[in-house]
Amino acid sequence: MKEELPKEAPLKEAILYEKSEGNKVKCNLCAHRCVINEGKRGICGVRENHGGTLYSLVYGRLVAANVDPIEKKPLFHFLPGSRSFSIATAGCNFRCLHCQNASISQYPLEHRGEVDGQLATAGEVVDAAFKSGCESISYTYTEPTIFMEFAADCARIARHRGLRNVFVSNGFMTPESAAYIIPILDGNNVDLKGDEDFYKRVCAGKADPVMDTIRAMHEGGVWVEVTTLVIPGMNDSDEVLRGIAKFIASVDTSIPWHVTRFHATYKMTGKPTTPTDTLIKARQIGLDAGLKYVYLGNTPDETGEDTHCPSCKRMVIMRRGFTIIKNELSDGRCPNCGYRIEGVW
Repeated sequence: MKEELPKEAPLKEAILYEKSEGNKVKCNLCAHRCVINEGKRGICGVRENHGGTLYSLVYGRLVAANVDPIEKKPLFHFLPGSRSFSIATAGCNFRCLHCQNASISQYPLEHRGEVDGQLATAGEVVDAAFKSGCESISYTYTEPTIFMEFAADCARIARHRGLRNVFVSNGFMTPESAAYIIPILDGNNVDLKGDEDFYKRVCAGKADPVMDTIRAMHEGGVWVEVTTLVIPGMNDSDEVLRGIAKFIASVDTSIPWHVTRFHATYKMTGKPTTPTDTLIKARQIGLDAGLKYVYLGNTPDETGEDTHCPSCKRMVIMRRGFTIIKNELSDGRCPNCGYRIEGVW
């Protein structure tokens, strides 16, 4: 995967779109449902209408390929201590002002439509995952929905060869795209960023489709965890946090919720770092809403990363950062009371 992508690399016809009069197309991959004129692109910047046919411009064009601990996604109840081969292409369907990966997610927007990347086939990605000793492939860093064609091709091969597949996603999908990927997806960490006002002001998106995706993934048998990056003065009120916690609990109280510390970045460099007390408050709000597992993120000096048995309260997994210090689970069960901790073990 070191070969530079040739400029003449063939385009890949997109999935989940409709043709209409005047060579227009409607993309049904994400909840924007962009109507795209001839020669134009959707909001993601990487799906283009050529002569009434919609193409993905990023099929096999990787801007990142790394081996990560699965805890980095973060997934705490999914093959803990394992490694995940993590890939991304350029582009995103959101415009988050605090994006920590803006250099690649916003690349087409900020480079006059240029689409960067190195050429790889789906088979090469799976081979690389095996050679690096990974147990899964994660489609991450940018929004995997916008490179769905390549992610799905990788996922099918990976599933056939015994690897798991993971999305790290903003969840801004359509019911159609969720249904398309669910049969070959094993885990999904979905960002639930805030309330409707937050999505409008900060992300150029909406909250309802994200919540619909979380519910659909869970009902479809995908292991789901939810992350909220808590930003001071933006989404850290009791009302907003309580709303998120209550929604997660309405889907399943066993869904882990990661409340994560914000560090100033991209277009939010003037915001302060999230105080630890705010994260502790958010965790308590989650527990009060009935959630069994609420974790503090980006706070390695605290103890909010450990997993405790909901039944007897024994600590069964100790973590520091992305490292497993101790894992006492046996087939996912608490060694003290036998309660089966929900997850993929």
